[in-house]
Amino acid sequence: MRILAVADEESKYLWDYYEPEKLHGIDLIIGCGDLSRNYLDFLSDVAPVPVLYVHGNHDAGYDNDPPRGAICIDDEVYCYKGVRIMGLGGSCRYRAGAWQFTEAEMKRRIRKMQGKIRHAGGVDVLVTHAPLHGYGDFSDLAHRGFTVFNEVLDEYRPAFMLHGHIHLNYGANIPREQQYGSTRIINCYERVVLDLAERPAPPPRLSLADRLRLRSRSY
Repeated sequence: MRILAVADEESKYLWDYYEPEKLHGIDLIIGCGDLSRNYLDFLSDVAPVPVLYVHGNHDAGYDNDPPRGAICIDDEVYCYKGVRIMGLGGSCRYRAGAWQFTEAEMKRRIRKMQGKIRHAGGVDVLVTHAPLHGYGDFSDLAHRGFTVFNEVLDEYRPAFMLHGHIHLNYGANIPREQQYGSTRIINCYERVVLDLAERPAPPPRLSLADRLRLRSRSY
């Protein structure tokens, strides 16, 4: 499966200079937050594949006027062609406003999804807006990632974690991709194309020592 993931900034390559062949071979489009409603409308209109999205911290307007044709996967496990995709949008709470969460609030969201995850049989792709803390985030609260995301990565070992929130033009040394165990963590700022095997075989579970080692990187 070929996935086009987008986040934070509308791609002129796709929007201003759109040509149908630019979506050739794309099986699924995933928005990782903070994108114009009109942009998601456009992608839904021109793409012959589903467009999924989670909320960014600037997407409160989606709640009353959601993108046309796109599918919100926040707090859901969406299955497509055998691939199980879990959505957890929003950022760390740094001011008053919607789609911002404390660590405890995000932890409760994950706990509430356990039944859906069990029903799906696991998670192949975790889609968030904020990154995992310690993996490409910053120290200030507005741009800090969630430590609790490691619970999903440790337990279900998805092939990918896709996020936005940290713009690659914020600095010269912000990585596009990092590795957490067997999970590839991808910063989807603007756009990125990824290839994923349909229903990838789950890797062996992490040992306790490996879990502690990976978590220590987040502190």
